[in-house]
Amino acid sequence: MSGSDRRAFLTTLGSAAGVAVAGSLLPSMGYAQAGPGPARAILRQSPGRGDLDRRVLGSFLEHLGRAIYTGVYEPGSRLADAKGFRTDVAREVKELGVPIVRYPGGNFVSGYNWLEGVGPKAQRPVVLDRAWNSLETNQFGTNEFLEWCGMVGRPRRDDR
Repeated sequence: MSGSDRRAFLTTLGSAAGVAVAGSLLPSMGYAQAGPGPARAILRQSPGRGDLDRRVLGSFLEHLGRAIYTGVYEPGSRLADAKGFRTDVAREVKELGVPIVRYPGGNFVSGYNWLEGVGPKAQRPVVLDRAWNSLETNQFGTNEFLEWCGMVGRPRRDDR
């Protein structure tokens, strides 16, 4: 048997062995081809239930739609304070006891440079937000998020 014939033989043998092993293991892992008749589902009750730490139930703010501008931040609105933060939204977030808010969140984070959201607002660059193909003014940035966090406060003591 030549070297190339031996190589082809071993390749075929390896493929056949892989198919045989996969064919015998897949049903035990829950994978099987659909056969005739109705499908079956087997549900197993978990052995116990642990306590849920509310700190895992957080949220995020993203520069999509109205989440930031006209959402939590709307300077000049009758619903906003002197810094432009919507007091009605802050009150709701505080009342809900949201334990953690990530900023920036969602797809916006992929192109956000936190340095563009600090310092005097008049000196912040207007940049192309590649996630949403829109112009980002950076009027709500890192500094404002930290101020907003101070405004909405910490979670209630009983939620920790």
